[in-house]
Amino acid sequence: MQELKCDVSEATAIVDRATYVSQYRDVATFEACCRQCPNYGNRWGCPPFDHDTLGELMQYERVLLVGIKIAPRDRKLPMDRVYDIMRPELERANQRLIELEHQCHGMAFGFVGKCPHCGDEPCARRDGKPCRHPDVVRPSLEAYGFNVSLTASQLLGIDMLWSSDGTVPRYLTLVCGLFFNGPDLQWSF
Repeated sequence: MQELKCDVSEATAIVDRATYVSQYRDVATFEACCRQCPNYGNRWGCPPFDHDTLGELMQYERVLLVGIKIAPRDRKLPMDRVYDIMRPELERANQRLIELEHQCHGMAFGFVGKCPHCGDEPCARRDGKPCRHPDVVRPSLEAYGFNVSLTASQLLGIDMLWSSDGTVPRYLTLVCGLFFNGPDLQWSF
């Protein structure tokens, strides 16, 4: 399959954890949304979780938020090409998130949807087995109850777009984050 040409831009913000948790997290609403997804309880990056997610976040002081806008140059792509469009940026961002997580002993949050590490193979969680790739699989911010649309618009200056006609919108948006302590982090690649 031919590689899709896209224009990519990024926006970042660092906010204190207390503000982000209190103003952008609504577990009840977003877990209800997650329950509608076939991945709920079937993927290691998806809820429900068997640990105190808020307690896990409370050990960090700040969060680095990253928004990635991916604008395909071909304006008439069908929605079934979304993963093809996003995959290169997903892989690049996940790699950088893991690097930063190790660097600052933080906690990274990746992206929703198809696991980029297992591909089409079903997640081991369905069989009650541990994750095959725990060193690189991270939950999304949504999985922990965060409103990424609000995060993108208010903190990153990116309005998320949705398809209304079965084609990919002008741009797609990825939102990820890293909870951490210590000095500011640089997102640059």
